[in-house]
Amino acid sequence: MDEEAVVKFVETYLKKKGFKQAELAFHEEIQQNNNNNNAVNIHSDPDLSNLLHSLSQPEDSPARYQDEYSKLRTWAYSSLDLYKHELLRVLYPVFVHCYMDIVAKGHIQDARNFFNSFREDHEMMHSRDLQKLEGVLSPSHLEEMEFAHTLRQSKVNIKICQYSEELMMQYLRKSKSTIILGIVNEHINFQVSPGQPISISDDPDAVTLIGSSQDAANQINKKEIHWGLLEDSLEERFEKTGGFLSDSEKTEGETKEGDMDENKVECSSKKRSIDGGKQASVKKSKKDKAAGATAKAVRLEANTVPAAPRVKPELPLPVMPAEVEQSILEDLRNRVQLSSATLPSVSFYTFINTHNSLNCSSVSHDGSLVAGGFSDSSLKVWDIAKLGQQAGNSILQGENDAASSEHVSGPNSGRRSYTLFQGHSGPVHSASFSPLGDFVLSSSADTTVRLWSTELNANLVCYKGHNYPVWDVQFSPMGHYFASASHDRTARIWSMDRIQPLRIMAGHLSDVDCVQWHANCNYIATGSSDKTVRLWDVQSGECVRIFIGHRSMILSLAMSPDGRYMASGDEDGTIMMWDLSSGRCISPLMGHNSCVWSLAFSCESSLLASGSADCTVKLWDVTTSTKPAKKEENKSGNIHRLRLLKTLPTKSTPVSTLRFSRRNLLFAAGALSKSQ
Repeated sequence: MDEEAVVKFVETYLKKKGFKQAELAFHEEIQQNNNNNNAVNIHSDPDLSNLLHSLSQPEDSPARYQDEYSKLRTWAYSSLDLYKHELLRVLYPVFVHCYMDIVAKGHIQDARNFFNSFREDHEMMHSRDLQKLEGVLSPSHLEEMEFAHTLRQSKVNIKICQYSEELMMQYLRKSKSTIILGIVNEHINFQVSPGQPISISDDPDAVTLIGSSQDAANQINKKEIHWGLLEDSLEERFEKTGGFLSDSEKTEGETKEGDMDENKVECSSKKRSIDGGKQASVKKSKKDKAAGATAKAVRLEANTVPAAPRVKPELPLPVMPAEVEQSILEDLRNRVQLSSATLPSVSFYTFINTHNSLNCSSVSHDGSLVAGGFSDSSLKVWDIAKLGQQAGNSILQGENDAASSEHVSGPNSGRRSYTLFQGHSGPVHSASFSPLGDFVLSSSADTTVRLWSTELNANLVCYKGHNYPVWDVQFSPMGHYFASASHDRTARIWSMDRIQPLRIMAGHLSDVDCVQWHANCNYIATGSSDKTVRLWDVQSGECVRIFIGHRSMILSLAMSPDGRYMASGDEDGTIMMWDLSSGRCISPLMGHNSCVWSLAFSCESSLLASGSADCTVKLWDVTTSTKPAKKEENKSGNIHRLRLLKTLPTKSTPVSTLRFSRRNLLFAAGALSKSQ
């Protein structure tokens, strides 16, 4: 490039950018140099030569994106180990926006080449996002596709220590990476902290997506919510009368509920003593004494937690029959008080011969009924009491009986060991029993929800409203009302006596995968493939909380019976405990290495059970995680770590369902997997 061409190029560049003063100063300098005959020798100055070479490339050249990103990647991977993990966090958002910028400029083939060159770096952590991003193939897609549009309008929040941030900015300026600098300034928000780098395992919020909706999310989370329990509830009346039995009296009640286990099908009942089950036989007097001491400690611990406030229901609730109230009160009197020292008994129902067609399962509140939803559009319900009376097979058979159409199965009804409910025209994805067990709901890929009577063995209502498959349906704690979650990105509130939804909750950016009711029936929570959980007011239909922190789709939710907390489980195996009043994450739970399909709190909210595709049930100590952190814990940085109490492995059964009964017996279910 000769001197005339250099001068012409610089003039063109300054004019294009609108730098009028710089253009005038440049002209004056050139004129002065011509007068003094001091020509600039660009060949003798390598830095100037390199700069002009880089500037000579068009700004929208894909080669510049490829070159700058490749150099940034090499620099980050060759950094000191102490800072490397923080610097590597920047690569993914830069990669995404480089790709979308190249697409926006119309260089589709170059964008594909760039994407394929570096996608392996991010496959492990962001495989689902990469699949969506791969579908962005034209500039119009950036506006039409919700996922791409959200990313373009958003910023990524990255927590980073001060020295790492200084290293990053120093490198970008020194290497003249103007494109990357622009992306960082426009799309990345560094949250700089003093001191040493923060390990990503200690801070699950190290990288979170924020954006144009972030201010709105912060505003939403400031809304007041009434998380307390319903006033004049059975539990409140029971507590006022001080109706809890002594531990010796409770033994009879526990045995009554446990007697079912003799009749249960492929049911493994794991009874643990106070010391964690290590001693199989303990003298009764010692056991009663230990149980009494433990229960006393639990009651003392519970007294340190302030009582939940009482709220009025926003929905008119059904009247509970007197005999049902009596039954519930009896369960409350015989409830086992659980704690980190007293773990629950677990009854596990195993489905066999399902041929990988079982999509979901559900257990009734008292454990007497078990339901399974299948890919052949059928719903099957097993009555455990009747099943135990059969002389033949005593297993939860999931296979279809050829050319058989009878609906009811009992001791004398032939080969079938279950009640078959047929009506859906697509795979059944979810099932939910009413609190009394007299109804069961099912949701399907056929876009409908159906209500079935377990007493009449018949379909009562078909609820239509969703436009796409319905992934989840859940009865409210009081019955009558239920909530559904769908691929159409909405959740809906229904009542049994109306075929149209009462409320439609819209706001998620992707599928609503799961739904859960709050204990007071005034709120529902929804988990989505957009990696967020939202809390909705049932009466107004408004979103009152947005919980951000997961890195993959949310598959399971659970509300604590005291109304204070919520737990959410995702596809990566991470569980997060949330404070509903503040909307903040109390504690991440790391332990599962596959999808968390089910979560359940014990009745006094002291334990959390999690069931996963890794074929384990894990029990977590909730009480310690929600206590205020001590000063020394804050200094060490290891705060709010939920304590794993016990891992219960199955032989080869992914755990799809968990439920604590009113007496604190834990029911679990899953289909035997021969591929494990």
